[in-house]
Order: sequence, then structure tokens, then C-alpha cells
Amino acid sequence: MATVDLSAADFEQTITQNEIVLVDFWAAWCGPCRMFAPVYEKVSAVHEDVVFAKVDTEAEQQLAGAAQITSIPTLMAFRQGILVFEQPGALPASALEQVIEGIRGLDMDEVRAQIAAQQAGVETQEEAVG
Repeated sequence: MATVDLSAADFEQTITQNEIVLVDFWAAWCGPCRMFAPVYEKVSAVHEDVVFAKVDTEAEQQLAGAAQITSIPTLMAFRQGILVFEQPGALPASALEQVIEGIRGLDMDEVRAQIAAQQAGVETQEEAVG
């Protein structure tokens, strides 16, 4: 599967309506981004069940800001609409493959339970402070 360009208009729909979505935040002026692009494209051809998306941080500054992107390239991975991986920097193909396999191996019920526990802890903390 080839990479797809995402904008603020289709970002949320893409990550929530696909099982696994990788998002590469990049810019044309960024040297490491240009080095990572062919690696990302090549790996996308091998994993047809994964959506490989790209966000041009120059064209989509509001989206990059909302995603709190402070360094590019930054790779984010979503599974079942949940952010499960985020890392700045270009990855070699072998590391990108490891990320994908790790995401496939996640127990999403456990991930949701961890998120719920963290949110409960934050709410308890806020009640204590408030």
C-alpha cells in the first residue's frame, strides 16, 4: 500500500476507522525526513494491512501543533484509534519493522485497561488537589 497524505480534515477519521495507522510528520526542508521517506514508502509496500500516512507539518501547522510535534520527522502509531507509539527521528527499516510487529502484538484490552487506570489516577489526584 502506498503512503497517503493526511490533513486536519481526515486525520481523526483515518486513525479511528483503520486497525493500525502509522503517521509520519515531516517537512520538505528536513534532511532526516527526506532520508526516512523512501524507507517508510518501501515498508508500506510490505504491510498492506497497515495505513501509512504522512502529514506535511508546513501545510498542516495546526494539525502538527495539536499533535504536539516539536521535532521532525516524528512517527506516531495508532491501533484501534489509540496512540500506542510516538518517537521523533528517522528509523531504519529494521526498526520500523520492529515497531509494526510490536503494535500487532499489543493486547488492546490491556492497553485500554492501563489508560482507564491512568485516567482514574488523574481524576483522584485532581480531587485531592481541588
